[in-house]
Amino acid sequence: MTTTISELMASSPVCLPARSTASEAAAAMRDGAIGAVLVQEGGRVSGIVTDRDITVRVVAEGRSPTRVTIGEICSRDLATLSPTDSSDVAVELMAIWSLRRLPVVDGGSPVGVVSLGDLAIHGEPESVLASISGAPPNV
Repeated sequence: MTTTISELMASSPVCLPARSTASEAAAAMRDGAIGAVLVQEGGRVSGIVTDRDITVRVVAEGRSPTRVTIGEICSRDLATLSPTDSSDVAVELMAIWSLRRLPVVDGGSPVGVVSLGDLAIHGEPESVLASISGAPPNV
């Protein structure tokens, strides 16, 4: 039996407007114990920004996290999933594009995020990745 993305995804994704600062995104990630937020413009997902994006594209470049917007640093060339897609589609997209997280959208609106860890917990629950992914955050 094929598993759908809606069964695996983290629902109610954290979304911020593109004009939000990197500091605001980092605080949202800390507060939600997550590694990425979806970027929205006009009610639609227009990008994704990760904790690594903030580290590499802001901090390492000496830019001010309180001035740089997430619209400036997010990844905009997005691969997305539908809630009805199978887990196989997610695995294939992650493998092709070397991604760790995929936004899940329904009619252009964000409804979730599925991560490599979510897929590991489902597909290989005894794996080290599943164990790490299922552990409580160390925030």
